[in-house]
Amino acid sequence: MLSDPIADMLTRLRNANLAGHDRVEMPASKVKAEIARVLQDEGYIQGYGLSEAEGHPQLWLEFKRRTPQGKPLTGLRRISKPGLRVYRGSQSIPRVFGGLGVSVVSTSKGIMTGREARQQHLGGEVLAEVW
Repeated sequence: MLSDPIADMLTRLRNANLAGHDRVEMPASKVKAEIARVLQDEGYIQGYGLSEAEGHPQLWLEFKRRTPQGKPLTGLRRISKPGLRVYRGSQSIPRVFGGLGVSVVSTSKGIMTGREARQQHLGGEVLAEVW
């Protein structure tokens, strides 16, 4: 059993991206699927979906192709951890690299980017930063 499934997801994404894989699979959960939705909406991944493998749900993510400017997904960082939860109000949600990246925030209205949370005046748990 994993103590931090979101950190495991981010680590799998980081490793597969650095290794140049086109696709990565991991155990599925609703939170991971919502994080994948945010990554797709922001243009960091090509797509995602759910599948079944040996009776267990799997989440797969497909990376975008490398362009002359580089990879769309360059880095990921877990902010709130099981041992130290990080909560922020709507005005103190961090901006990643001055707006070049996004922060993923879990709010009372679901998982969204930090920009969306600021616009809706929602605070929450800052799950990760992506750039």
